[in-house]
Amino acid sequence: MSIALLYERSEADEMGIKLTAQKLGIELAFIPFRKIAFSIFNNSYTAKTKGKNFTKIIEDSAVILNRAQSKNRRLQAGYLLEILGKKTVNSSSIEFICYSKLRTLLHLWKEGIPIPKTVFIPCDTLDTLKNGKFLHNEKDLADLFQEALVLDEGIIIKPDSATHGKGMLLSNNREELIFNIQETKPSIINPIGIVAQEFIKKWFFDLRIIVYKEKAKTPVCHPVALARGGLKDFRTNTYLGNAVFAAHLPSNIINLSIKSGKALAKGQETWLFALDGMIDIQDKKVIDDNQLRIELEKVLTAFEPVRKIKAEKYRNNEFTSWNYKLEKSFQNYMITKPYQKVKNIIDESIEKNKEHIIFHEANSCPEFWEHTRLIAGINVAIPLIKGAKSLL
Repeated sequence: MSIALLYERSEADEMGIKLTAQKLGIELAFIPFRKIAFSIFNNSYTAKTKGKNFTKIIEDSAVILNRAQSKNRRLQAGYLLEILGKKTVNSSSIEFICYSKLRTLLHLWKEGIPIPKTVFIPCDTLDTLKNGKFLHNEKDLADLFQEALVLDEGIIIKPDSATHGKGMLLSNNREELIFNIQETKPSIINPIGIVAQEFIKKWFFDLRIIVYKEKAKTPVCHPVALARGGLKDFRTNTYLGNAVFAAHLPSNIINLSIKSGKALAKGQETWLFALDGMIDIQDKKVIDDNQLRIELEKVLTAFEPVRKIKAEKYRNNEFTSWNYKLEKSFQNYMITKPYQKVKNIIDESIEKNKEHIIFHEANSCPEFWEHTRLIAGINVAIPLIKGAKSLL
């Protein structure tokens, strides 16, 4: 019985998993989930694309690495494969929790993990009455949020299942809050109601922390996080033009991260998460904002060669040469003085405020081949494949 990689498109992460498996001497089967027609009938099933039958590949695969990038496809794939008797990394029960920001926070909160103060109202902004007229709920929703959260300190409205900062809206006054509530409509990334959170004064960076577990082994937290930083937007996602840095984690944050992973895994034998955390720095800054802005501009200049290589289009047979260029560009970036200076600011800030870590999200299928691998120093493909192998 073998391990299979289920994916939607063969991009950098998928190519990286294939390359890593080859180096580890592990043969992977491949399942292009997005193009397969699954048929179930008479106690049997088939899985076919227009040009190939994948039924035997699935039958011969004991463990599936579920790397469908769409949350909905990943959830559907995991459940379908488990019904067919396969083990998945991560399991469909984990995917169900991580699909929803609210469900993630509920599991963390129940185990005493520090999270932002969060309010969920299962009501849409607009209701359609029987007579065809509309009932506007925006002001009532705003009243409820303001009762629980301090508007002067900022209220974040966020879709329950969005990624890359999509749909996150910051309100600093009543007018903005009502407008942002109006903007939050039922959709695939926000199926029901509205989630709001207090705005955490994380300064200019947040943390992406990798935790994982193999069967019959203790959980592990990688001791270096990926810090995403910039002052262009309250969201620090790199898709919004921010840079990345390595950040060393104090032991208390490592221990809390492992506790968070266990809270989300709910007893599963093998798992892997990328946890998103923030340091509530408030006014305990180690450098003036104006000086920091100057340093960050220098960093963005140093990071530009990396961006250019990341943006290059390549064919699968060109991946190795592209990957070599990418690795060299990151190495050059990390030895620049601007990078080192801002990295030291981040490390000092974390150490000074290490008791004020707050976890706010968990990703069950994190992107890793570029930033996380080359900055934080962990190739997530390795614990993924080893975790799958431990289930055989």
